[in-house]
Amino acid sequence: MAAHTWQKSSFSGDAANCIYLAAAPDGAIKIRESDEPDVVVTTTPDSLRAFIGGVKAGDFDHLAQ
Repeated sequence: MAAHTWQKSSFSGDAANCIYLAAAPDGAIKIRESDEPDVVVTTTPDSLRAFIGGVKAGDFDHLAQ
């Protein structure tokens, strides 16, 4: 795996389970969790923006039932 500069989410605080993001040289966004750092999800900035917008709008709230 290429070396990336990972940035911890500001919402993670001092919690043990944190989300980290990194920008890849090709413009992709890499996402990982602190409890499984070898599992990395790759997405595009537009897809991540749409996902976050959907979360904020409650589009996935029905999945939590």
